Amino acid sequence: MILREEFTNKELLKALKGLEYRGYDSVGYATVEGILQKDVGEIDNFVKTLPEKKTKAAISHTRWATHGGVTQANAHPHASCHNTLYLVHNGIIENYESLREELLTQGHEFASETDSEVIAHFIEQKTKEGLTIAEAIESFIKVAKGTYAVLLLPRGEEKIYAFKKDSPLVLGILPEGHMVSSDIYAFSDRSQKAIFFEDYEMAVITPDGYSFYKDGALITKEIKEFNVQFTEIEKDFPHYMIKEIHEQPLVAERLITSLHNEQKPVLEKLADLMRKSRKVVFVAAGTSYHASLLGVHFFHNIGVETQTIIASEFKNYITCDENTLVIAISQSGETMDVLKALKYAKAQGAHIASIVNVPYSTIQRMSALSLEILAGQEICVASTKTYTNQVVTLLALAQQFGYTVTLDTISERIKECITTHEKKVQELAKTLKDKHDIYLIGRGLSYPVARESALKLKEISYVHAEGMMGGELKHGTIALVEDGTPVVCLIPDEDYEMESNTREVQARGAHTIIISNNAVFRPDFLLNTASDGKFAVLATIIGQMLAYYIAKERGLPIDKPRNLAKSVTVE
Repeated sequence: MILREEFTNKELLKALKGLEYRGYDSVGYATVEGILQKDVGEIDNFVKTLPEKKTKAAISHTRWATHGGVTQANAHPHASCHNTLYLVHNGIIENYESLREELLTQGHEFASETDSEVIAHFIEQKTKEGLTIAEAIESFIKVAKGTYAVLLLPRGEEKIYAFKKDSPLVLGILPEGHMVSSDIYAFSDRSQKAIFFEDYEMAVITPDGYSFYKDGALITKEIKEFNVQFTEIEKDFPHYMIKEIHEQPLVAERLITSLHNEQKPVLEKLADLMRKSRKVVFVAAGTSYHASLLGVHFFHNIGVETQTIIASEFKNYITCDENTLVIAISQSGETMDVLKALKYAKAQGAHIASIVNVPYSTIQRMSALSLEILAGQEICVASTKTYTNQVVTLLALAQQFGYTVTLDTISERIKECITTHEKKVQELAKTLKDKHDIYLIGRGLSYPVARESALKLKEISYVHAEGMMGGELKHGTIALVEDGTPVVCLIPDEDYEMESNTREVQARGAHTIIISNNAVFRPDFLLNTASDGKFAVLATIIGQMLAYYIAKERGLPIDKPRNLAKSVTVE
């Protein structure tokens, strides 16, 4: 942050709080006056230890550890040998070891195990050799391998240098100065005007202005105006996760209204592009991948051939050419594995489209067409409302090809599902809180639901949970079913094959929990929805609530589970 008026270190860290979902292993800040403070742990705890200090230029960082353990020394910012330069970095410098070895021979001393600290020493060394800071940065860009978004603050100068490759970086244009961040949520409460960095670009930023460069030459950048939607649910909740579960009716309704109106032309254009393509491939990771599995099922149901692949394996299993359309699905729009897959696809001549939540994210900027899911900012690391809106978007897209679904009732059905079943889920969680293994089985429409619900149980409840195809049980996994083993059975419509799988585990003593929209199966949770795809949304919401309440019973850190970050911008 660099402003014309003084601000405090606590104001700086309040802005950083908007990015804590990216990592919360450690936190720190440095000011232009030479104050450097950092520690392990979360921002709120760190702020409580700080005396309030004023400054006009400062950088801060919240970390998700990659190189080096979670220690105070490895926390950012890092400093050069003589504390003349302070630096924060997102990404991974792949050739940091060779750079470090060379710097050691030149007399540099390192205080951490991180790859990031190398950047500060490299730039310090180049300035010793007579280069300006800007020239030293250009030199680093030429030799560095890997990914990086870097902010560099020289002590004593009200100036921030920013540069990037393959990691997101955005400059917020504030009424009182400027803020540089990994994404817009650090400053969207102050301004909705921004400049988005592209690879190999560098900016020099002062309180009163900025200049952008590429390959040492001055370039012109366009200011973009964005519109970030914030949910307005007012009830207090103990955790963001349950708040965001309860926001799903609101955000689903907002999305459907948009798809009927302002986003309708984009929806129709995307459908037309799919029709013109010989091959359509979805690419995603984690929760978004499970949403894409549902999308493939919707399209298969109406005879439209699509496929999906986990982003990290895209280049190993998918061939692309100019007749291929690749549709990326991402909450953040910055997932590194997805970006790598898109770059590979683009190099093969494929067309790129996307379904994202964050406007002007890198994935959206790479896309010829992009639909926004309008879920608003999601704070909890585990995705809930963004998953639901991804599925709603895919239902709307399939509807363009003739898939029969009544989207206008989905918000009402979600609200009814939460109201009707939340108390029973809480009671069920009490009986499952000490279970180490939970299996979830489904077929067709319900298989992705089993996968997604299992992921939530793993992420939030720390339960060994497996989401499986019901037909695969007898090929090994049924050997793990013992007396009392919890098995969640997802039985949509008239799926008697799934009922048969349920009977198979019951015969081995399983404690079955049945979720269905058909009363004939005597479900524990009866969902009020027709057989039009909404079952997948409502059944997953039961899974979301179950993961939440088991975690709550266990006293776990629900919004910030161990070892995880929401936006995964490294491979």
